Amino acid sequence: MYIRHALAAAAAAGTLVVAAAAVPAQATEYSSALKIKGVQYDAPGSDSNSCSTGNSKDEYLTIKNYSSSTTVNLKGYVVKDAVGNHFTFPANHYLQPGDYVKLRGGHGTDSDTKNVVYRQNCNFIWNNDKDTINLVKSSGSKADVHSYTKSGSDPDRNGYVTFHG
Repeated sequence: MYIRHALAAAAAAGTLVVAAAAVPAQATEYSSALKIKGVQYDAPGSDSNSCSTGNSKDEYLTIKNYSSSTTVNLKGYVVKDAVGNHFTFPANHYLQPGDYVKLRGGHGTDSDTKNVVYRQNCNFIWNNDKDTINLVKSSGSKADVHSYTKSGSDPDRNGYVTFHG
């Protein structure tokens, strides 16, 4: 009973509203230099995971090094979705401060100069309606996590969502 009165008094005074407004939209922020910049979760065109004629290479995740001074090696980092589909960076791939890499579906040649790594898998990893993206350090600790929905996160419906500018 006392709690109800305290909440009512706080609401009447406006302090409850101020406290609610101060809560961040994303409660967890990881202390990692690497962050998920954005995701092209719905490749343009009709989805086809055919390795020869499909468009899974047009689905990509952009990971950026937001540090101003630390170079990060992606070897051993894992990207995975809500149901456990995953990709582990198998080789050294260094991101200088401010640099980024696009992790693409399909087959191709990884290139530091073109900032691209291919999953060497033609299946799509991200769902077109909603999903959760986890970026996990080689140590196993989380570097960044973001969820999206087509209806709530992508107002222009172009299949791309930005998480960190």
